[in-house]
Amino acid sequence: MLNWLLILVPVTVALELLAPDLHTLIFASAGLAIVPLAGWLGRATDQLSRYTGEGAGALLNAAFGNAAELIIGAMALREGLYSVVKASITGSILGNILFVLGAAAVAGGIRHKEQTFNTTAARSQATLLTLASIAMIMPAAFSALAGPAARISEGALSLVISAVLIVAYGLNLLFSLYTHRQLFQGAHQPGPADERPWSVRRSVAVLAGATALVAWMSEILVGSVEPAARALGMSRIFVGVIIVAIVGNAAEHSTAVLMAWRNRMELAIGISIGSSLQIALFVAPVLVFSSRFLGPRPMDLVFTPAEVLAVFVAVLITGQIAADGKSNWIEGVQLLAVYLILALVFYLLPEASLEPAAAR
Repeated sequence: MLNWLLILVPVTVALELLAPDLHTLIFASAGLAIVPLAGWLGRATDQLSRYTGEGAGALLNAAFGNAAELIIGAMALREGLYSVVKASITGSILGNILFVLGAAAVAGGIRHKEQTFNTTAARSQATLLTLASIAMIMPAAFSALAGPAARISEGALSLVISAVLIVAYGLNLLFSLYTHRQLFQGAHQPGPADERPWSVRRSVAVLAGATALVAWMSEILVGSVEPAARALGMSRIFVGVIIVAIVGNAAEHSTAVLMAWRNRMELAIGISIGSSLQIALFVAPVLVFSSRFLGPRPMDLVFTPAEVLAVFVAVLITGQIAADGKSNWIEGVQLLAVYLILALVFYLLPEASLEPAAAR
């Protein structure tokens, strides 16, 4: 649907080589170029998972479903932009459970008066989201309570919490795909019956090509973040929480809304909340471990107070909406309203108020 944006891949490369001082234009072009690439990456992963079985398919989705976020984060780590990395993690969580789920509920609710979904699966995912919010709150609370002495232990604490999150995510895959698989079976069969699957060779080729191009565009994007943010009058936190997060989750946005429009709200919720869980329980811990090799110093999980509060509020309202197994358009409007409020707060929040936490 957005394949026409692929023309921006060579345009971005040309701008980087011929007009390197046009940082804002390069940032916009690279960001938009990643959108269709993320879509192709997700599609190739889905096709390849048909040949690997459910268990390996889940691991593939964990590894490549949010590959755009992983790559953008890795590039930012290499440049030492830890505030952008943490903000993109926060933004991906907020964007998926507020913006994506809200837009899906509105789209589905306009066409269908009320939609239903698997309450057991939704509650299980909401509980894991609560775990993710706790993992973000406690390091920040520890840092605030312990004061300057906390810096000695922040790195070790973040490593241990990251390990716990990855184990929790793996056990959740085991629970939902094997030991209690019957509780998570939906009423719809995925994909049209007449759709011809890709071959393994084609799936791997598209996956490799899309990943390489996303890495290239991400490197250009990260290189232009700071000058573009200054030129646009935006803080790095706002750029990471809103703009970079929307770019990295472009594939989930369109797919979830389309599924809800087709009255497959259960799949739309699985995409939106599931992607947030992958970010919080898989991508964030992987970036913490990777920072010890990629970055100038290890990254911790001490987020800013604004990020912690935003995630807590988002998880709270998402859990309430997912609890009854039903959705309608007004619930989607409520989620979008919360997202808009949080976006305005991050936009208006002075950069100086975020520097002490972001500089960690």
